Amino acid sequence: MSYSTSDALLQAIARLRQLFPEWRFGQLVANLTTAAGCPQAEALWDVEDDQLLTAAQRLIARNRDRQPVLAEPDAAADRPRE
Repeated sequence: MSYSTSDALLQAIARLRQLFPEWRFGQLVANLTTAAGCPQAEALWDVEDDQLLTAAQRLIARNRDRQPVLAEPDAAADRPRE
């Protein structure tokens, strides 16, 4: 693993969070691991950063035109301040 690979992977994860804001972080990791060709949960321990990066880049490319789902407004933010 190189720092440049892990930095690129973190940037790709940030982009995936923008594309799929409805995914919890655990879902993102599970989906990314599966996209990297490791469908079993235990594979997370063995998948290499470059495999995850390749999978992340592929997901980003396939969903480049996806319109992110906007989060529901926070109900507390709608209440008047006291």
